Amino acid sequence: MNANITPRRPASDPRFEVMLESQEFLVNPYPVLRELRTSAPIYWSDAIGAWLLTRYSDILASFKDPAHFSNEDRLAKTVAYLSEKDQTKFKPLVDHFTTKGLIFSDPPNHTRLRGLVNKAFSAGVVEQMRGHIQTLVDGFIDKRIHTGSMDVMEDLAVPLPATVISGIMGAPVEDAHLFKKWADDIVSFQGVNRPTEESLLRGQDALISLRNYLFDMIEQRRRRPTEDLLGKLVAVEAAGDRLTEGELISTSVTLLVAGHETTTSLIGNGIYSLLAYPDQLECLRQDPELLKPAIEETLRFESPVARQPRLMKADLDFGGFPFRKGEMVFQMLNAANRDPELFSNPDTFDIRRKDNRHMAFGHGIHFCIGAMLARTEAEIAIRTVLQRMPSIRFAEKPAEWDRNKRSGRMLKNLPVIL
Repeated sequence: MNANITPRRPASDPRFEVMLESQEFLVNPYPVLRELRTSAPIYWSDAIGAWLLTRYSDILASFKDPAHFSNEDRLAKTVAYLSEKDQTKFKPLVDHFTTKGLIFSDPPNHTRLRGLVNKAFSAGVVEQMRGHIQTLVDGFIDKRIHTGSMDVMEDLAVPLPATVISGIMGAPVEDAHLFKKWADDIVSFQGVNRPTEESLLRGQDALISLRNYLFDMIEQRRRRPTEDLLGKLVAVEAAGDRLTEGELISTSVTLLVAGHETTTSLIGNGIYSLLAYPDQLECLRQDPELLKPAIEETLRFESPVARQPRLMKADLDFGGFPFRKGEMVFQMLNAANRDPELFSNPDTFDIRRKDNRHMAFGHGIHFCIGAMLARTEAEIAIRTVLQRMPSIRFAEKPAEWDRNKRSGRMLKNLPVIL
């Protein structure tokens, strides 16, 4: 332990505690995050049960230090507040999140696991998928365009990424809707201090259902090898030296859940932001080459992943504050991506922004493996919507932000007139 560490962490500010737990924060977190970043950029929250980092520089430093800010066992801590007897009810959940899968591991395990799946999401592979993604987008739009209205989330942003990742993994297309329901339940308790037992049970039930689904798929591939991503991972597992069954299941769950959540959010947030800022939409119409910068600005302005949890592996004096082993730290990405130290006029949505070094996909060894795929799906979806629906506008019924997602920034619905 560092002898310079101060003996006690600072007390939480009651005013911030109320704001961080408010419904207003879930709808529009940016005023609170701006005040935190200015007055308490390294802040211990009793309400969330973790340290909150809101400055770009601090979050970047934590990303670069996995030896202290660890991905391992971070979600298993969720049930730690329960009595020992009650914790036994969540053994399947804890066992899953303590298994060293792709997202819940640090080097050297993470390096090995990431190497096994990297090729499936390479730029070359994603580029070859463009035609398939375009066909899917056109199909989803065809179902609604004649009606004159649609819900962008329900009719496009949700089914597109779920269908794409299902195909990559080798799951039947007709089962894609299952992954959205399971994912919603699995992430519902994340990013919350002392989640209700109801939400924990719901997440655990979804996790068990998804794991059983994957076990069946894996058994099929053991009997009859396939060339989809799951088939390739099963082949590696069969070799017995690079992937265990536990790692196979954990990594597959991560790919199916995280493989569409971020993209769903990005597509919805992108279309929403362009409609909310008509001047920027007009810039894009005048110069279609601004589409890729518009997607990067969406990632910065409305980061799909709002907060990333890390578990302290050892005591650390961080910025003069005593971070203790076993404590949780939340990297508040939607605060970092509006830090005025990095971004001029950070609260302005500007698709012409230069040098947009946002952290929406993380940084370093845990940089999102599906970032290229997410960007490509969003690019094709948004371009096609604007081309085929040139008069698209908000419906009278306002869009709603999903208040059940503490760790993400996603719309619950986005009704539009075509």
